[in-house]
Amino acid sequence: MIARALTCLLLSGGLCLAAQARDYRYSDAHLHYVDFFQESEGMPALLQAMDAAGIDQSMISGIPVAKKWHEDEPKRPRYYAGDDAEAYWYSATDLYVAAALETLPPEQRRRFHPFISGFNPVDKNAVHHVERMLELYPGLWQGIGEVFTRHDDLTALTSGDTPRANNEAMTRIYHLAAEQDLPVLMHSNITSKRERNPLYLAEIEQPLRDHPHTRFIWAHAGTSMEIHRHQTQMKFLLPVVTRLLETYPNLYIDLSWSMREPYLLDEHGKPRKAWLALVERFPERFMLGSDVVGRFSSIGEQMHGFDPFLDALPAEVARKVARENFLGVLPGGPK
Repeated sequence: MIARALTCLLLSGGLCLAAQARDYRYSDAHLHYVDFFQESEGMPALLQAMDAAGIDQSMISGIPVAKKWHEDEPKRPRYYAGDDAEAYWYSATDLYVAAALETLPPEQRRRFHPFISGFNPVDKNAVHHVERMLELYPGLWQGIGEVFTRHDDLTALTSGDTPRANNEAMTRIYHLAAEQDLPVLMHSNITSKRERNPLYLAEIEQPLRDHPHTRFIWAHAGTSMEIHRHQTQMKFLLPVVTRLLETYPNLYIDLSWSMREPYLLDEHGKPRKAWLALVERFPERFMLGSDVVGRFSSIGEQMHGFDPFLDALPAEVARKVARENFLGVLPGGPK
């Protein structure tokens, strides 16, 4: 529900006009329990942050890679891009998530929707890891991802072939996801840092076309802060996302932080009409995510940062985007 509160708008002459302001309840569709060093503030800190931010439900996953602290580096990096040391695929991340959830009482555990992420997306053995996790923790997992494919500099820092959303290893996982009714959260950049065209679009579109029974959540709609540093705003993004939503009913868009600016909101923090119109046209296909990694104090800032955009939508659409659409994409539908 969207609760209503009265606010006062000052008009000319000092008159006061009562207006209704919205108080949202959220589902976080994109949250990492650990960071790139497989460390976390822990469940008490996460629950406290969720309660303070009005987040009722949350996706929760690990991070499928761990950043190496190379012996030539005198200072431990703080992020995967902190230096040139590689990142390596790390399957134990799923065990950390499962263990953390097992510490919770049932009423708190029900607030979380864990996704399997600890596999190398270019390894055709990866599907067996997903199967093992499903067998080890029956009834626990509710999705797959975040899968790291095209991912800024992280793609270059991981050893082996470049991860692509349309490689054979991922095809096996998509088939399993359809069989098990699990959505797949996919990070797949739409382009490189400097190409001003949808260079890698085929890598995400081919799975959408070839796996119509698999539900795909496209993280950030293929955007990233690293891309924005080089080309500010991709003019082609809106028409591409529009066409994909028109063509593929199995596509959902995670509007996490790199979509907020400069796409949903302009440089003055005002909602962009074209994106509002798109969300209204597809009111059940968009969801919000904080995309925090192991530290949770910024969850409220990330989620409430979307409020100006939500406020410009019809109330029912805003409620769906803020809370219901993520729950609807999970196995079994809305909670």
